[in-house]
Amino acid sequence: MSEQVTQPADPTLESLRRRLVEFAAARSWEPFHTPKNLAAALSVEAGELLEIFQWLTPEQAASVMSDRESAHRVRDEVADVLAYLLQFCTTLGVDPLEALAAKIERNELRFPAPGAKPAPQPDVNPGVGDPPM
Repeated sequence: MSEQVTQPADPTLESLRRRLVEFAAARSWEPFHTPKNLAAALSVEAGELLEIFQWLTPEQAASVMSDRESAHRVRDEVADVLAYLLQFCTTLGVDPLEALAAKIERNELRFPAPGAKPAPQPDVNPGVGDPPM
C-alpha cells in the first residue's frame, strides 16, 4: 500500500516543515536527525548544488536554468538544501524566517547603503564614558 500524499495548493514554510517531520516520523528516522547529522547532510547537499556550477563560466552559470536537465538538477538540490535546513531548524527550535529577518537587520546596520543616513545606534553602556555632571 502506498503512502497517501496530500499537498496544499500553496505550500507554506510551516506546512512543508510539518510534512518533513511527518515523513521522518513515519520512517522512524528521528534518532538520526541530530544537529550534527543534519548540519553534515545540509553541507553535502549544498556541495551537490555547487557541483552543478563547478566548472561553468559565469555566462554558462547565468543560463543554467534554460537547460531543462540542468534546471531539474538545480531545483532538486535546492529542495534538498531547504529540506535539511528546515529539519535542522526544527531540531534546534530555530525559526528560520525570524533568524533571517534578524540577520538582515544586523547587516543593514553593519553595511549601510552608500549615501544612506546611518541608523541611530542604541547606547549599549549608558553612563559609561559620559562626562561627570
